[in-house]
Amino acid sequence: MGHVARGDCPPPLALLLVPCASSRFPLDMSRFLKTNGLHRRLEGWPLVFTVLTTLAILVGTVVEFAPVFLIGGAVAPMETLEPYTPLELAGRDLYIAEGCNNCHSQQVRPFQHEAQRYGPASTAAEGAYETPHLWGSKRTGPDLARLGGKYPDLWHVRHMEDPRSTSPQSIMPPYAHLLATPLDLADVPAKMRGLRRLGVPYTDADIDGAIDVAEAQAAGIAAAVVDQGGPDHLADREIVAMVAYLQRLGMDAARAIDAEQAEPDLELHEERERRQVLADSGTVAARTP
Repeated sequence: MGHVARGDCPPPLALLLVPCASSRFPLDMSRFLKTNGLHRRLEGWPLVFTVLTTLAILVGTVVEFAPVFLIGGAVAPMETLEPYTPLELAGRDLYIAEGCNNCHSQQVRPFQHEAQRYGPASTAAEGAYETPHLWGSKRTGPDLARLGGKYPDLWHVRHMEDPRSTSPQSIMPPYAHLLATPLDLADVPAKMRGLRRLGVPYTDADIDGAIDVAEAQAAGIAAAVVDQGGPDHLADREIVAMVAYLQRLGMDAARAIDAEQAEPDLELHEERERRQVLADSGTVAARTP
């Protein structure tokens, strides 16, 4: 690589490729590229270089993951947070298996336009029991963090069966097989035991009665779908688990917001009662001779 003539120096970025002879731009990258430098020698030893690179990656991995296991309670769950029910847990696994998290995020970002469309921004406390978390960042479809309770159960059944029947502009593929595939709950207790080891507060009673609780919740959702004019015989199909999970999204945060709004009202009510008691006491005292 030769030098360019003085006075014809290229722009500064080009100096990285073409050293300039001008005293104004004296940078010459060749002095940084040592033919016999340590890095060059390592590149000449492919096995050693591979081992060292692998060790660097492993060290970085340990640094990233160690705090998760060493500081288990770093994020305290919100007061209204409850573990998923057995049926919701089965629905969450279906949500992941069907790839729903590839197109939908579950994280409302702290921006005004997000709050106007989806609701309050997500917090780490409401995801304390999420393993793995499904916050995501890709939104081929809308964010689902606040979906729970927005639509009736039948809407979700119709949407999964034929998305364009409820959302004409949707590009989501149909998941009609969920209405026909039998729901398998046999492995739910084992999943709950595994999640308990990761910090989710399932009790022995929760685990032992998981299948009965799931079947009861499934029957309730299936009955609600029929009452809303939907198909019958869905109580033992995967769709009810999916609906249970979707209807749960954001409900813990909603309860927390309701509690915060109710607290000032309760304090105001108690203050009014206290003043009324004082007023009544003063009236009685005034009437006493």
